[in-house]
Amino acid sequence: MNDQTIETPGKHLLRCGPGEDILDLDRHLATGGFEAVKKALDMQPDAVREEVKKGNLRGRGGAGFPAGVKWGFIPADNPKPRYLLVNADEGEPGTFKDRYFLEHDPFPLLEGIIISAYAIGANTSYIYVRGEFVKQIRILEDCIAQLYKSGYLGEKVLGRDYKLDIYVHPGAGAYICGEESALMESIEGKPGRPRNRPPFPAVVGLFGCPTIINNVETMACVSLVFRHGAEKFVQMGLEKDGGPKIYCLSGHLKKPGLYEAPMGTNLKTLIYDYAGGTLDDRPIKGVIPGGSSTPVLTADEIDISMDFSSLAAAGTMLGSGATIVFTEGTCPVAVLKRISQFYAHESCGQCTPCRSGTGWLSRIVDSIESGNGRAGDCDLLLDAAGNISGNTICALGDAAAMPVTSFVTKFRDEFERHIAEGRCPYGN
Repeated sequence: MNDQTIETPGKHLLRCGPGEDILDLDRHLATGGFEAVKKALDMQPDAVREEVKKGNLRGRGGAGFPAGVKWGFIPADNPKPRYLLVNADEGEPGTFKDRYFLEHDPFPLLEGIIISAYAIGANTSYIYVRGEFVKQIRILEDCIAQLYKSGYLGEKVLGRDYKLDIYVHPGAGAYICGEESALMESIEGKPGRPRNRPPFPAVVGLFGCPTIINNVETMACVSLVFRHGAEKFVQMGLEKDGGPKIYCLSGHLKKPGLYEAPMGTNLKTLIYDYAGGTLDDRPIKGVIPGGSSTPVLTADEIDISMDFSSLAAAGTMLGSGATIVFTEGTCPVAVLKRISQFYAHESCGQCTPCRSGTGWLSRIVDSIESGNGRAGDCDLLLDAAGNISGNTICALGDAAAMPVTSFVTKFRDEFERHIAEGRCPYGN
């Protein structure tokens, strides 16, 4: 991450850049740390949930579901223990924002966990971290130890009659474990495979108990809501999509990296003003706006607000905010080949449409790119993707199918040219 650009206008979430890590509790406290926690713990849990609702905080993990509303799904009369899980798996290509908090500034995340756990009545929280993040896990565990030592975790959080324990749970690097029910299965010591739903995690989750799962950036935003207040948080973004957003900009850009901007910042502004434009000022050919699973936008579609509703209306998604830019001279078939290989490899194999279908998609795209495509392959790809979408236990099938559908639809002439010429016109 130290070679990435860290843009911190307002220093709301991305408080520090490379070389400016905040890993010491005293330094965090000197910046106003834990004032948000103190404010929240002086409120009733219901009032904490309402404050998050007023902030219009939508989950930053991809689905964009309102966090405060999600918390309210736990049945009030359920006597079982409650759990808060934090998804730090971050396995989608193009996404590299959550590891920033783990490595450079974990305390906003930990503050958000304390506030959120208190709001839902949970006394135990697990942070599920991708197993490859060895350095980040070590840093996170050290920061948690500092909180226990100083009374911010344990039997009496800040001297209040509230107990909370936080555990770091390393995963094994499976993309599927970013899916919330597979994540729970993994924590329970089982293979990371999604569960059929209903029941939903808020009713029957980890160890059969009510469970809420949120993303790292979402937890950091919870802290921000209480640091500044819900009204100010809304002003940092859009009326219906409150707060700032961290955008991961990569690909053919002069300054790829992490950029914090208001939710709803125009995509062209992010590319040209924040990231400095494209390499050698080449024209843009396509932009994947929210991670490798989101449908691609063509160059004439990028004058768009980067928020959940606007991108959905354009037929794509904000997802994790991982924006991948590729310019003219790039083979779209080669791009799709890499994406399709990833999802075929990461399918857990639990359900047939995904287990078999993702492999078929990958093999067909590979044959087109290698010059062995056949007439009708484009229609075959669209048909296969259509039979996967909506027919799998979890969203990985959709994640594999959506890029295929969008790339074939928007760059079909280039796919057909590969087939007609029996080669990649770009020399791949």
